[in-house]
Amino acid sequence: MPRALYRYDAGRDNSGFALIIVLWALVLIAIIVAHLTATGRTEIRIANNIVGNSVAQAGADGAIFEAIFNLSDPQPKQRWPVDGNTREVVIGDVRVTIRLDDEAWWINPSSTSPGVLEALLRVIGSDPESARRLANAIGEWVGSAPVARPQDTVLAEYRAAGLDYRPPGSQLVTLDELSRVLGMTPEVLAAIRPHLTLFGPSQPSVATADPIVAEALAEVAETTPAPSADQPPPDVLTVRITAAAFGPHDARVTRCVIVRIGAVLPLGYEMLAWRNGS
Repeated sequence: MPRALYRYDAGRDNSGFALIIVLWALVLIAIIVAHLTATGRTEIRIANNIVGNSVAQAGADGAIFEAIFNLSDPQPKQRWPVDGNTREVVIGDVRVTIRLDDEAWWINPSSTSPGVLEALLRVIGSDPESARRLANAIGEWVGSAPVARPQDTVLAEYRAAGLDYRPPGSQLVTLDELSRVLGMTPEVLAAIRPHLTLFGPSQPSVATADPIVAEALAEVAETTPAPSADQPPPDVLTVRITAAAFGPHDARVTRCVIVRIGAVLPLGYEMLAWRNGS
């Protein structure tokens, strides 16, 4: 029986191959479109975040200067109280919370007496002898020790502890310097750091809102009369202003500044420190 003959249709095979190419091309185009869409969404989200942060930063900065203005009011009764409480202001469309703290509420290790430092160390848990030694070491570091020891003696103590330096005998530039003081440990520094400042007076205010500082001052007052809490306000006040701004697209920015305020200053105020974060 003769075999059936089938005609070879090259055009049909070519059209099938072309269809496969078209389908693959469509898949590739779909992948590219999806990638571009995802990239576009990411870029839009990044742009929104940048805009939101910029708006929040401007709001925080504006709130800080509004606080300075209200702290400088010529009428004392109109001034914002420096009481550690938060207040809310609106700068443009940005909601900002502001807290005003007095730098005199904390202890300035560069200028306070070793007795105050010793009391602080005892309050945070150091034993009396360790507290006394470390307070004296801090006093030697910043040059406030009541009795200056020979430099060779101090240097020998540091070298015996494996340290190749000695106290500079000058005020601290940063609180991190305290980690270099003989006898200071990371644990002790972490415990006392929240209660220290580089911008406060030599004698902290007895009206402090910091309970640890208040307890330390109470210990010192048992042997040394403390100044009255009813003293007239100083001519110059050093204030820590913390502003937390909430901008669009869930943006949140926190600014913290230390500013000295007083009519005797050339501009009425002087910026001492400015940083992001609380």
